[in-house]
Amino acid sequence: MVNIDKLIIGFDGALRTLLVPAQTLRPVPGNDLPEAELSDVERIESTALMRVNHVGEVCAQALYQGQGLTARNANVQETLMQAAREETEHLAWTERRIMELGGRKSLLNPLWYGGSFAIGMFAGLLGDKWSLGFLAETEQQVGAHLAGHLQRLPHQDERSRAIVTQMQIDEAGHATMAISHGGAELPPPVKVAMKMGSKVMTRTAYWV
Repeated sequence: MVNIDKLIIGFDGALRTLLVPAQTLRPVPGNDLPEAELSDVERIESTALMRVNHVGEVCAQALYQGQGLTARNANVQETLMQAAREETEHLAWTERRIMELGGRKSLLNPLWYGGSFAIGMFAGLLGDKWSLGFLAETEQQVGAHLAGHLQRLPHQDERSRAIVTQMQIDEAGHATMAISHGGAELPPPVKVAMKMGSKVMTRTAYWV
């Protein structure tokens, strides 16, 4: 059962994610690299891909906060919160890069957040092993998605590529952590449904 204190914390997390610029303790990957000369087409592509990545981090924050509200085990809650802290850094990195490229964040971020928060709470209610399994599968799918972005980003846009590369490393670590804490393998139909939902989000966020 979710108590009122957790709900308040969850509401505060939502406001911070959507309205307050994220902060990072680690240096921004690629910050020491020179800004590349990009054509208009290349800049639009980099901006759109980084917007998609930013939306992914908004969703990650919501998922982990929703799962944290319904997690039963204190160790599982800490695992989720540790992942969320690193995802906050990703949020900061992608937001900053979007601004450097002269772009904007997705106009649908409140919708992405609300839907992901509900999914996270539902996953947590199913039990900690399924919640962690959901986390692991999410991160594995995100890792594959980031690998695709590394192929699509302009080769000379080293600043964006450095951010995506470090995000990919971190996401793999989150998946390993979730499995090591007892995450269960999700049924194939659930994995397929997650991939389909991810495609809708990424294709929409690319433009909106």
